[in-house]
Amino acid sequence: MLGADYPDFEECMTQPHLRGIRVNTLKFDPRDIDKLGLPLRPCPFSPAGFYLDAPDVSIGHSPWHHAGAFYSQEPSAMSAVTVLDAQPGERILDMCAAPGGKSTQIAASLQGQGLLWSNEYVRKRAQILLANMERMGVRNAVISNTRPDTLADQLEGFFDRVLVDAPCSGEGMFRRDETAIAEWSPEHSSACAVRQRAILDSAARCVRPGGVLVYSTCTFSFCENEDTAAAFLESHPEFDIVDCGVTFGRPGFVRSDRYDLTRSCRIFPMDGGEGHFVAKFQKQGEDVSRFSAAPAAPTARPTDGEKQAAQLFAQCFSVAPYGTVRQIGNCCYLLPQELPDTRGLGVLRGGVLIGEILKNRIEPAHALFMAAQRDECVHCISLSPDSPEWEKLQKFLHGEEIDIPSDIKGYAAVACGDTVTGFGKASGGRLKNKYPKGLRTM
Repeated sequence: MLGADYPDFEECMTQPHLRGIRVNTLKFDPRDIDKLGLPLRPCPFSPAGFYLDAPDVSIGHSPWHHAGAFYSQEPSAMSAVTVLDAQPGERILDMCAAPGGKSTQIAASLQGQGLLWSNEYVRKRAQILLANMERMGVRNAVISNTRPDTLADQLEGFFDRVLVDAPCSGEGMFRRDETAIAEWSPEHSSACAVRQRAILDSAARCVRPGGVLVYSTCTFSFCENEDTAAAFLESHPEFDIVDCGVTFGRPGFVRSDRYDLTRSCRIFPMDGGEGHFVAKFQKQGEDVSRFSAAPAAPTARPTDGEKQAAQLFAQCFSVAPYGTVRQIGNCCYLLPQELPDTRGLGVLRGGVLIGEILKNRIEPAHALFMAAQRDECVHCISLSPDSPEWEKLQKFLHGEEIDIPSDIKGYAAVACGDTVTGFGKASGGRLKNKYPKGLRTM
């Protein structure tokens, strides 16, 4: 496959794997990167992506990580969403979304406008996806746990762009994950290719005419990459392969006389990433979507819970609600303005959870504050890791009460610097901690 480049590949495989982070521009300004206190340098795969030059540094317990200021992500894994090129206001589907690296990258591209639908077929992984989307403060997403063909049956032609980051044999993970090596076999790779083609068949149906479909893997094999792309084009003549439009990586390999697979993108370890393949397809025709862009219709008469939720939002924030307040069961949500019918699609979360209704009141949710900007909060206690407030911030993340100014009363956000990382209830100069037990540091 690599010919004269193979010695470079072989040498790279003896070196430590590359680590990276992607700054979450929904909550953190990349120009403030020095505040993270990490040895970082830009990587080519995303404007918000950085190499982390610290192989032994643990960043999962960083207050900035808790705040959703960044996502730990293998550098070349950022490439697929850069190729997808989602634009604010569009409707995007991430078909195989867990654990959430690419979905949260798409969300940052949308800038809170439009709709992101993030689906994961494996239930346990879908819960991890939900937690990461919540931590990164995504407001305009739907998280679902269903089969790709079920989505296609109900949402045919609905999306402007669809990403299929397909389950694969993981050859691009060999340098960083011994499990990937142990699980690899030629038969596994061939089985992955069969599954990938079935997922692509469903994804193709979800793309509107004129829309874009991006296919990616983190493996090297021809059968899962160029051969799968060629098979897709053969069975879907309504799609054309188009140039990925990026300067990183290298062209895909020639594997077909009919299709120009050099328009796809290959990334090998010597290209600055662990390993990735990306192909971009465009559906022919003009947009004839059968769905309207109308906001979700409000209920005829707000429930008592919806009234309480709206009042709670007004007490906590200085801005208008950014979605439709809707009660579902004993919880209230801020639903994205543009939603299709979600019944039967295994939806775990739509929009942002406002809180749970308890008797005659509503208890605000951690997610509500994680989706907020510091200047949107009526009360916000800013604690910085590089100041004398460091110990207080650590106590908050540990789940302890902290001292606060006595003039603050009611629900108050807590921020790592200017990035909201949770909330509590203020009274008498103390903040009762509401940081979720499952997220607290030891």
